[in-house]
Amino acid sequence: MISLNRSTFLLSNAGISSSHSPFSGRQRRSLLSVPSSLRVAAVNSNRDRNSSVLMESTFKDVRDGAVSSSSVIDVDSKSNIAPGGPADVYGEDTATEDQVVTPWFVSVASGYSLLRDPHHNKGLAFTDAERSAHYLRGLLPPAVVSQELQVKKLMYIIRQYQLPLQKYMAMMDLQERNEKLFYKLLVDHVEEMLPIVYTPTVGEACQKYGSIFTRPQGLYISLKEKGSIREVLRNWPEKNIQVIVVTDGERILGLGDLGCQGMGIPVGKLALYTALGGVRPSACLPVTIDVGTNNENLLNDEYYIGLRQRRATGQEYAELVHEFMSAVKQTYGEKVLIQFEDFANHNAFDLLAKYNTTHLVFNDDIQGTASVVLAGLVAALRVVGGTLADHTFLFLGAGEAGTGIAELIALEISKQTNMPMEEARKKIWLVDSKGLIVSSRKESLQHFKKPWAHEHEPTKTLLDAVNDIKPTVLIGTSGVGRTFTKEVVEAMASFNVKPIILSLSNPTSQSECTAEEAYTWSQGRVIFASGSPFTPVEYEGKTFVPGQANNAYIFPGFGLGLIMSGAIRSHDEMLLAASEALAAQVTQENFDKGLIYPPFRNIRKISAEIAAKVAAKAYELGLATRLPPPKDLVKYAESCMYSPAYRSYR
Repeated sequence: MISLNRSTFLLSNAGISSSHSPFSGRQRRSLLSVPSSLRVAAVNSNRDRNSSVLMESTFKDVRDGAVSSSSVIDVDSKSNIAPGGPADVYGEDTATEDQVVTPWFVSVASGYSLLRDPHHNKGLAFTDAERSAHYLRGLLPPAVVSQELQVKKLMYIIRQYQLPLQKYMAMMDLQERNEKLFYKLLVDHVEEMLPIVYTPTVGEACQKYGSIFTRPQGLYISLKEKGSIREVLRNWPEKNIQVIVVTDGERILGLGDLGCQGMGIPVGKLALYTALGGVRPSACLPVTIDVGTNNENLLNDEYYIGLRQRRATGQEYAELVHEFMSAVKQTYGEKVLIQFEDFANHNAFDLLAKYNTTHLVFNDDIQGTASVVLAGLVAALRVVGGTLADHTFLFLGAGEAGTGIAELIALEISKQTNMPMEEARKKIWLVDSKGLIVSSRKESLQHFKKPWAHEHEPTKTLLDAVNDIKPTVLIGTSGVGRTFTKEVVEAMASFNVKPIILSLSNPTSQSECTAEEAYTWSQGRVIFASGSPFTPVEYEGKTFVPGQANNAYIFPGFGLGLIMSGAIRSHDEMLLAASEALAAQVTQENFDKGLIYPPFRNIRKISAEIAAKVAAKAYELGLATRLPPPKDLVKYAESCMYSPAYRSYR
């Protein structure tokens, strides 16, 4: 007989039968009373995995005889109570280390366990009535405080930390303790906390992930799971998944191969999906595919948490990814959004091309970056004048970000002018590690660079390319810091009244130039934005606020638009719609400060506008399945958003 603090516990007769229950037949008797908020979860390793149960009952249900005797157990309050608590019924405490025990648990959604449940914990915000109803009396100090006061206190604590990584760790700890408070704090202080939970701090967190690792976040799928990935997905506790962010850790920001420690990226991205886009946390799944790492420092690091082997490539890699993609579709259905994140160039383009026709996929490095940059350029045209087709673009960096942005710019030019894509591409030039990409190099170029090989004499340096091409827009996606030198910026300023310079590489240490350098070297005439945040710059008595071309402007709203329309595929037209929606949010007041992006404090409103435009395009293209479409898509988007405010418990 099992003895616990409460007299009875309810099991679903649909979930755990007499043959699967961890309790003996003698324990199934009539139920006398059950607290109104009681929840029970029972796990038995020998039962079928689908027999796990989580049920709520009310005293009225039991009193009125709604529960049959076959579905309940009686817990004798007199037997087996030991001085230290319930008796060791299953021999777990007395077993030797080499003996096998059954991993079962009984969890009650009240009392001490409720305070340890991050999804429902409210800390000192539990009211007196809730404390009485949920057995919290004595487990909390008597003070009852508001969620707003909790946020204020936590912000005070976080601001005491000197290092960004310390603030990051404090936020991750909060997410594991009190989910709603974490998102409330992030939503209310998004401009201050965004650089902490995401770039640039997340880059350092990934580099040191093994040494700061305390609790697993997300799902780790390694080569060891090959052949059983669907089973691994079923281990995840949430079943109604709408968004998956997946990485293989080979190209984390501008930091290179971080292997399994790249998990910080999917975790951070999905936190922003919830905080900025309003996607429910329970609908988000972070995934890292671990195929090894070629980073020798990590392979020799005793704290490294991933596979200690060189990266798998070729068929072995392709088979693992394909099994994952198939398992996701089988498990979660056609409409789950899979966002590829920080895959190396040689895999990123191939994966997007391969699965774009069979799955709802999105690559933030290629498509998200392109969309947010295009939005900034469209907004900047209201300052410098002209159309996109009137400008000449030069990129430093020809990887997935650079070519992705270039392609979307060409697509928008083609759309606006009815110009063939081949002609539109000729307004865009790219420089890679070997110099300007020109037609004489075409045979040696990777396939994604070939469309950008134009007729021109070979040019080795960026400065020579700037002087030859004379671009009006200079965009850095190289991942190499300080490559926009004084000479390069001065050259841009010499033939442009207002040169547009976007230094997009992350984190801050990899930025092609700083905001201060751009404003100073251009005599304050530059229109500047960066990938990582920079503080305001004062030049000759005027204060410039550098904009941040952060993907977080786009992907949360983009994803929400796909979800709320029930889209089954993504399309480039949706990316253009997202760019136009974001550009429309920039005000004259923003331009006066030198900004080409709206402030992040309005991000939820911005995300709703983007989601509405993306959903509208999905309906227009016949890719939406949620019918009929809502009359007001903006209001519908806002109504779909997750609220981090505490709920009242009965």
